[in-house]
Amino acid sequence: MEQRAQGSTGTGTPAVPGAEGRTRVPPQSRGSAGYGESADRERCGPAGAARGEHTHSEAPVPRPRPVVQRASVRGQILDALRTALVAGELLPGEVYSAPVLAERFGVSATPVREAMQQLALEGAVEVVPNRGFRVIVRGARELAELAEVRALIEVPVMLRLARTVPAERWAELRPVGEASVRAAASGCPATYAEADRLFHRAVLILSGNEQLVAVAEDLHRRAQWPPAGGSVRRGRADLMADAAEHIALLEALTAGEPERAQSLVRGHFAGTRG
Repeated sequence: MEQRAQGSTGTGTPAVPGAEGRTRVPPQSRGSAGYGESADRERCGPAGAARGEHTHSEAPVPRPRPVVQRASVRGQILDALRTALVAGELLPGEVYSAPVLAERFGVSATPVREAMQQLALEGAVEVVPNRGFRVIVRGARELAELAEVRALIEVPVMLRLARTVPAERWAELRPVGEASVRAAASGCPATYAEADRLFHRAVLILSGNEQLVAVAEDLHRRAQWPPAGGSVRRGRADLMADAAEHIALLEALTAGEPERAQSLVRGHFAGTRG
């Protein structure tokens, strides 16, 4: 049975290893109303369940408790590692061993190794036999190519949705857009990356194509990982500008202005990583 990560926020979310060997709470775990809290509940369930705790007022869950807890810990570790990648705390080209990361998280090496294997499938790290996992080194050109592929997939879908989805459905996405603005205001790239992913996911879900949503999410994660040296890392002003485009797009769609929406959609993907 896995132990709770050290440096936890009390919600069962593990802390992220910092550059000096310290730990740091993943930005998205702190949450703001309508964004972080709901996202954490969706990923990990109720706080007590995420920690493997049981209150006497609740009936026991009729399923193997160790399996549920292990999956929860693995998911939390995976979220923390993704956050560390976006924040640049796991450095491109560096090798990290599962036991060392596990010690920092306060868990066994098993959920860390499983999370790293998932990141390898996503193209974030590569396996180094008998050593651990090396963070992939990617350059600005690769990020530009990822942005181009995202645009080729998402822009036509968004333009089609602009012509077919009723205004009231777009209005329902306003809270998701506003959550991305709050995340951008934090200035944290990892916090904004998660809010931005949720916004694009909410839009693409309207297509009814689950495979499209899954592919777009994978591309989004890859596009958010910084290159070696962090040469294209965006500041708070860039994040705020990107989030503002979400709101402007929803306003155009709600007002029934497809031409304006088309211009905003194309501009949103031109030269951005949002």
